[in-house]
Amino acid sequence: MAQGARRTTGQVVAVVLLAVAVAAFLSVAAERHGFFDLRVYYGALNWWVHDGGEIYDFLKAGTQYGFTYPPFAALVMLPMAYLSWHAAITVSVIATVLASTVVIWWLVDPIARRCGWTRWFALAVALCLAAAYEPMRETVNFGQVNMLLLFLVAADLLRLLPARSRWAGLGIGLATAIKLTPGIFIIYLLVTGRWRAAFTAMGVAAGATVLAGALFPDASREFWTSALWNTDRVGELAFISNQSLRGMLARLDPAHPSTVAWLGLVLATLAVWVWRSRAAAGVGDEVTGLALTGVTMCLISPVTWVHHLVWLLPALILLVDNGMAAPARGRRRALLLAAATIGYGFLSSRIVWSWDENFGGIGGFLGSNTYVWISLALLLGLPIRRPATPTRGTPVQRSGSAVETGGVPQLPQPHRVAPTGERHRIAGLLAVR
Repeated sequence: MAQGARRTTGQVVAVVLLAVAVAAFLSVAAERHGFFDLRVYYGALNWWVHDGGEIYDFLKAGTQYGFTYPPFAALVMLPMAYLSWHAAITVSVIATVLASTVVIWWLVDPIARRCGWTRWFALAVALCLAAAYEPMRETVNFGQVNMLLLFLVAADLLRLLPARSRWAGLGIGLATAIKLTPGIFIIYLLVTGRWRAAFTAMGVAAGATVLAGALFPDASREFWTSALWNTDRVGELAFISNQSLRGMLARLDPAHPSTVAWLGLVLATLAVWVWRSRAAAGVGDEVTGLALTGVTMCLISPVTWVHHLVWLLPALILLVDNGMAAPARGRRRALLLAAATIGYGFLSSRIVWSWDENFGGIGGFLGSNTYVWISLALLLGLPIRRPATPTRGTPVQRSGSAVETGGVPQLPQPHRVAPTGERHRIAGLLAVR
């Protein structure tokens, strides 16, 4: 009992010290954006609801930025128009923190259980590290919706809905209706053979869009015929924060970025993604399918601001998971954990901003696209999680893979040895037999 108490005390102290270190890091490294994006949403909704203007005609004073999401997103955000500014900030931060906590718990808890870590301690450490992660802190500081969308998709694919439920695809459909880019997860369902879930997602997205169109016909007409196609509303493609393939090419030639080259890279990226996603689905590895699709979405989207790269979090956590499942002193474990550490370190460092003013030359090209290179490396190198051989009493998918609750494969861990009591129990059973 005393030993357990000392362990808990040590873990509490470690978490407090880590939290203090992260807070000190954020005080130096984190940019203060004043909830810029949330201010755009708030201003557009108030202009629409209280001033009688059209929501897509609103531009934040002194900028070209306006409301860029579909009308269903405006419907979801509508209560914001009846809140004070500070109340809107509070709701935004709390919603992001809660969604982030749940998603990280879903991803980290299986690692903690397999490795024998204290589960609350693993979550606390992961949350501290997530707070220092640049895309996460940018999401909070801008007042963005990225983690809420990731929550909807992860809830759909990993946790809340059984694969054969009539409602599988609901979360993906809602996320697509709120912001179009998560629609790639509908394609993911199609290429991995989940037809029912894919059609459910399409039906939910279409139904939400039709509902918004019926309630707000003028706004819907404006969005689908004009606002959606006006790229000036989202900013310059060559801006250093655009860490997509399109942004990479735009920085090579800001005046005339090659659309043909971009389409070629998109097709090649999609081909790799389909191949790897189908391989993951073939062994029941839903979480790697989620991670690969999130990475691909960031690569092929015309605009992927740094805060959108929260979609890389599942892939980084999976590198840790695969590393911990490898033999303790093996090269594979060292390689995977080093890759996770380096990727996380760069994605927390603001390194790309060193080339904000000048991204020319070889050094500028390589440095200004650091996050693009990390995304490509994750797409190409993220391991497919090979499940362990099922044992008696282990739930088995139709594909024959051993899985945990939520479709997370149980990884083989040859370096782990059964506790002494368990070895004695097994020996006794063998003796009886």
